[in-house]
Amino acid sequence: MAKPPPTVGSSTFERIKRDIIFGTLAPGSKLKLDDLKTRYSASVSTLRETLNRLASDGFVTAEEQRGFFVTPVSKEDLREIASLRILLERHALRLSIANGDTDWEGDVVAAHHKLQRMELQMQSGDETEKETWKRYDWEFHLSLIRACNSQNLLSLHSKIYDKYLRYQMLVFTFRGEAAAAEHQGMLDAALSRDPDTAIRFLEEHIDNGLVHTLEAM
Repeated sequence: MAKPPPTVGSSTFERIKRDIIFGTLAPGSKLKLDDLKTRYSASVSTLRETLNRLASDGFVTAEEQRGFFVTPVSKEDLREIASLRILLERHALRLSIANGDTDWEGDVVAAHHKLQRMELQMQSGDETEKETWKRYDWEFHLSLIRACNSQNLLSLHSKIYDKYLRYQMLVFTFRGEAAAAEHQGMLDAALSRDPDTAIRFLEEHIDNGLVHTLEAM
């Protein structure tokens, strides 16, 4: 069955969230309803609902008598987000490796192929498709854990991943061959049904990305 078309509220939510994650709406900036109404072609009621949803997810802060602001960033917050990502993703990865079938293996291989092609493009100096690169990066990590069979776990991980991605895009961190090697290690270990090795590569990947981002902030 075809998916129903997105509602105005959901499309506005995704657009504003995307602009926060990719830095179009800067950390700490005030979100003025009149400006947003023009920018996103949405009603004030839709925008209020959207900003409240984003506030509940941690991307927006609501201050009494002052309005809405893009949530500020800090090194301490990034460290906490990275720790939570490791906690959730390593658990989901272990479950997924235990549960994944042949279709899961195929999805993981396909997702890695797309990411690898984009990583090679980035390593050549072409950084014109950074959004595509990060989308493929997300699709690969998601493919690895999708077979965990827990929608609650996947939902929590998705929110944490988006917060982690926001910091990466804020300073645009690309670690080149090192990150690609970590992805390859995760792929090989997952296909070999070796959760301990896959988790070791995952933890190295997130920790090294954290250090790289902190140094660039």
